[in-house]
Amino acid sequence: MVAAGRERVNVRRWGERLAVPTAFVLTVAILAVVFYYPVLSVLREAVVRAGSLTAAPLVDVLGDPFYTGVAHHLFTAPLSIPAGVLDWIRAGFPSVEFGLFGFTAFQAFLSTLASVVVGLPGAYLLARFEFRGRRTLRSLTILPFVLPSIMVAVGFLAMFGQNGLLNDILGALGLGQVNLLFTLEIIVLAHAFYNAPLVTRLVTTAWESVDARRVETARALGAGPFRAFRDIVVPQLLPALLTAALLTFVFTFLSFPIVLALGGLRLATVEVWLYARVQDLELAEAATLGTIETVLSLALTYLYLRYEARQTTTGGGTTLPRRALAVGWKTLRDPVRIGLAVYGVGVLVLFVGPLVSMIVESVTGPNGLTGAYYEFLLNQQATTAAGTTKPLPAIANSLAFGVGTLALAVPMGIVVSVMVTRGGTGSRLAETLMSAPLAVSGVVVGLGLLQTLVFGTTIAGYRVTAGGALAIVVAHAVAAYPFVTRNVTPALAGIDSQLVDSARSLGASRFRTLLDVELPLVWTAVLAGGAFAFAISIGEFDTTVLLAEGVESYTMPVALERYIGNRSLGPSLGPATAMGTVLLLVTAASFLVIERLGGRWEP
Repeated sequence: MVAAGRERVNVRRWGERLAVPTAFVLTVAILAVVFYYPVLSVLREAVVRAGSLTAAPLVDVLGDPFYTGVAHHLFTAPLSIPAGVLDWIRAGFPSVEFGLFGFTAFQAFLSTLASVVVGLPGAYLLARFEFRGRRTLRSLTILPFVLPSIMVAVGFLAMFGQNGLLNDILGALGLGQVNLLFTLEIIVLAHAFYNAPLVTRLVTTAWESVDARRVETARALGAGPFRAFRDIVVPQLLPALLTAALLTFVFTFLSFPIVLALGGLRLATVEVWLYARVQDLELAEAATLGTIETVLSLALTYLYLRYEARQTTTGGGTTLPRRALAVGWKTLRDPVRIGLAVYGVGVLVLFVGPLVSMIVESVTGPNGLTGAYYEFLLNQQATTAAGTTKPLPAIANSLAFGVGTLALAVPMGIVVSVMVTRGGTGSRLAETLMSAPLAVSGVVVGLGLLQTLVFGTTIAGYRVTAGGALAIVVAHAVAAYPFVTRNVTPALAGIDSQLVDSARSLGASRFRTLLDVELPLVWTAVLAGGAFAFAISIGEFDTTVLLAEGVESYTMPVALERYIGNRSLGPSLGPATAMGTVLLLVTAASFLVIERLGGRWEP
């Protein structure tokens, strides 16, 4: 009996010792099956033909003027470039075409510029002024990571469309109409909606870490306010600003739902055209496009990670004092406060306007207030016609997939956080695993999953397939777990190491210490990370739109896109805005959980 008891104790201890390494191995295995293998299968499709390595598919795409414009000469006739440049100069520098990749980079550059222009004043406001609601306003900068992009696109359609709220207001004022649909301007504005808060968040953090003593020293040595700002503050803000700009460029280069809904094939980017190729079953060409896009995005992400690693944290000194943002007649003579007031109006139009427009459109018809669009959704639910997009299955699927994502993403995120903070030599590997899914587009991941899990993979003579709900849940988990890690890692790193050492010295295993000491201390961060994961799953569109199979697996964002694309389903954009409002309520609830629990997402 005693020997058996000791054996059970020894087995338990060995199990606890192996629990964390085993969990990490399982996490790596999941990523290998549902991320690395599918993505590598896409890359393989672009460089392997008939079992042999070849660069022909890549050269075909890069040498096509449709994709690379005038730059196609680099791949088809590089020796002709000097003469071509001379001819171009002699012709007086006429305009040239840069193809699909050039347009994608151009719209990403404009979107990045707009995001910086909109985001910087917000950082100045939050870092340099104290006012009621400042903390809430800062919390709102995490919204881009919570709001589904297809829902935001519906909001922009409802506001800036021909029959949108903006034109209704302009008509009431006797002014002319503005129609921004299917223009580059509305795509840039929508991207600024998403990425300007990222600029604000990163630059605000850097601004708040500026050492006030250095500024005071510069002023004492005779520097004026502008020169002290230029020589002391700007150099400390520049790394954060460049980081935000690079991230924004990557995000907008890979943007999919916003461009699909607001630009369509008329203003297609690489990501939208890749999706169109998949829809047309041109999978080889799609794989080649996905390979080139992935290489570019990984290169940009690598530059970002290298640049971030070279930055040093300079906090710890006296921070710059904030000024009270008082409102009164005297402030009307202050140009700074007048500028911030104008900025506030612009922010309301850009950030609040689309969401309000979507809600208003969902309850407004030609004759005033109406519930017809929500009734239409209920009627869709009751119909038996084939191909009908029903709202209730979409809502149920989204919630079920969100719960499934939680079950996978939270443990994966915690395991990676443990390896980052306590893993020693494994921390670099863990960080690499954490960052990789953020650098690959959802459409490429979806294409890879189609080719491997959905269409099936032969292993030891057996055909293994996994489609529908299972493929969607694992894809969502891979997209969501980095957000769990980003919430949990700072909390784990902030735990007093003496508490962990004391538990270990008393005989607790690494796993038991994690369960009994560390996780109870960081449970709010875990819950906030879980709320992030749930919200990301609810709003995920890029991968889901490729993997959804009929009623059993389409989600609210996919249903929303179908309502946008088929106006015959209702008298106007109303059905789409009604579904979008439902989606907004779900994501708003997730945001409230994140905000209450102090969720943080620091890129």
